[in-house]
Amino acid sequence: MTARPIAVVGASAAGLAAVEALRRGGWRGPLTLIGDEPHLPYDRPPLSKQLLHGAWEPEKLLLRTADQLAPLDLDLRLGTRATGLDVATRTLTLDGGAAGDPSEQGREPETLACAGVIVATGVAARSLPGADRIAGVHTLRTLDDALTLRGLLANGGTPGSEGVAAGGGGRRLVIVGNGVLGCEAAAVARELGHEVTLVGMAGTPMAEAVGAEVGELLAEEHRARGVVLRTGTVDGFETGPADPAGTGGERVTAVRLADRSRLPADLVLLAIGSRPAVGWLTDPALDTTDGLRCDAYCAAAPGIYAAGDVARWDHPLHGRPLRFEHRMNATEQGMAAARNLLAELAAEAPAAADGESAPAADRRPFAPVPYFWSDQYHLKIQAYGLTAGADRVETTVLDRAQRHAVALYGRDGSAVGVLASGVPPRRLRALRAVVATPLPWDEARERIRAALASGPDTP
Repeated sequence: MTARPIAVVGASAAGLAAVEALRRGGWRGPLTLIGDEPHLPYDRPPLSKQLLHGAWEPEKLLLRTADQLAPLDLDLRLGTRATGLDVATRTLTLDGGAAGDPSEQGREPETLACAGVIVATGVAARSLPGADRIAGVHTLRTLDDALTLRGLLANGGTPGSEGVAAGGGGRRLVIVGNGVLGCEAAAVARELGHEVTLVGMAGTPMAEAVGAEVGELLAEEHRARGVVLRTGTVDGFETGPADPAGTGGERVTAVRLADRSRLPADLVLLAIGSRPAVGWLTDPALDTTDGLRCDAYCAAAPGIYAAGDVARWDHPLHGRPLRFEHRMNATEQGMAAARNLLAELAAEAPAAADGESAPAADRRPFAPVPYFWSDQYHLKIQAYGLTAGADRVETTVLDRAQRHAVALYGRDGSAVGVLASGVPPRRLRALRAVVATPLPWDEARERIRAALASGPDTP
């Protein structure tokens, strides 16, 4: 009898980490990696920075080349969507083709019975009603999204145009959403010479993630670089002919806000957040509220695990379910999910004669110290722990002109997160230690002060 494979759904950073950890952990049976994009696993954070800027080419984003993947002996299914999962039998349904690929229409779905499944499908970009029918309105989530937008920014914003707008002033880019993605794209577009308006519902950039004071420092930097900051809600788009002859549909000409103001635009980037890619998970045995709900071991059901942006799991130290859209978490959770799945499979059949099971091991709760970073202009912002949802924030500005600062974030009397901008690596490590486990607020404040007093402020 042919052994059932372990299937990892999502050829992402989390998915790659999972398949590599499965092989290292002793899984010698069939191993399937499924991805709905046609590309080998690649790194997403540079999409809105180095790749969009043109400093990196797509090849530099690859997490592994085909030659590097070969020793894993994968059944690699790129351009393939998972459309269903039967939890009781651990059976996947696959459509065999990427969404929207005309060559795959009418192809019969395939079922894949699995020994175990790891869901690493990540998130999808949110959009606005009707935006997909308007030329010039974009989202930025995939490599293809980034390459399309990069081409438009490089040639002035209009397909086929030569250079930037007359006078060298660049194109008018309106970015809807002033979170991390919107701010990073705004910085790149300004460095490329384009006129940028950054629109957010919050009054300061990245306020939800970093708080008002750090957000105001970022606002100062963006204004100093020439970005126009607006607060408001998008009410719709104005359009005109996509080409002078009027034969190619409609192209965006402006963004309308709810206060009736009008923002002229040659290009629009919608950076209004994301939604977990769980629409294909319809089995009632799974809870897909804000991601795929898992226990502390990253298990959503027997033999079904999740990792990366899509997973919402019980964090042992924070005592509540959390979901992180952070690059470091994707890799760490992919490895943790793989390890715990192997432990479960070994417990199910510890004496399997076929040799496909990993050695017996105990499952371990996944309890990382969350980490994220953002690069904007000369600034490198780094944060450990939980910064969003804090009920108390204390910010120490080290150098306002350079936007150097440290912020401590608290919740329910404990310090749970710390953020630093312009802090050298040695001191950053000391700050991480403060929030590796939640500490009483006053104790954490003293440790932060001691770390800041330990040396010069410049990196």
